[in-house]
Amino acid sequence: MKKVLACASLASCLAFSPLVVSHSKGDMLVRVGLSSAQPDDASSNIVVGTDLGFGLGVDGNSQLGLNFAYFISDRMNIEVLASTPFKHDVNFAAPNPLGTGNQLGEVTHLPPTVTLNYYFSNTSSSFQPYAGIGINYTLFFDEKFTEANQAAGLADLSLDNSLGLTAQLGFDYMLDKTWSVNGSVRWIDIDSEASFNLSGTPGRVDSINIDPLVYTISVGYSF
Repeated sequence: MKKVLACASLASCLAFSPLVVSHSKGDMLVRVGLSSAQPDDASSNIVVGTDLGFGLGVDGNSQLGLNFAYFISDRMNIEVLASTPFKHDVNFAAPNPLGTGNQLGEVTHLPPTVTLNYYFSNTSSSFQPYAGIGINYTLFFDEKFTEANQAAGLADLSLDNSLGLTAQLGFDYMLDKTWSVNGSVRWIDIDSEASFNLSGTPGRVDSINIDPLVYTISVGYSF
């Protein structure tokens, strides 16, 4: 009888006690999902011999998002953000004086980012919100003008790489100890300069502030 009562008591405790499914020190976490970079852009004016009086705009883009995290404690991890390359249309911020359409060209970049995150919830909660700060290095490549702008004499577009700060808010919702669903929003400080030439005349844009908000929804696997 005592064994029956003990078993019943244990079953009751298991049924009504919270399930501990949160991350632990030493865990490694891999997430895969969709990341959308939406620039809060601004730029100085385009200069080609003279100041043209208007700058550039940068469109948003979405790509496959990847990140990897290692928990240095139950509440803190170091996270590395990666993705497939983002491609952004670059547009004139005023009517194009060359008459070749509003789009100036296209740039591609990779934004590897390292973040230190702190988790706020206790270890018995499935909902695990966190905040983090870190450093970003954005590598620009494959910069090019549209074919129409190339035919009009624009060439040699180049953007400088960028080193800046980043901050994020996010959450993991633990489905079990292994699987989770993640959502996050991340601000990244991306500042660059552009150079080019127009029919042999050097041109430049001294300041391009892209500063995107990066929204990510992903599925995580812990091991």
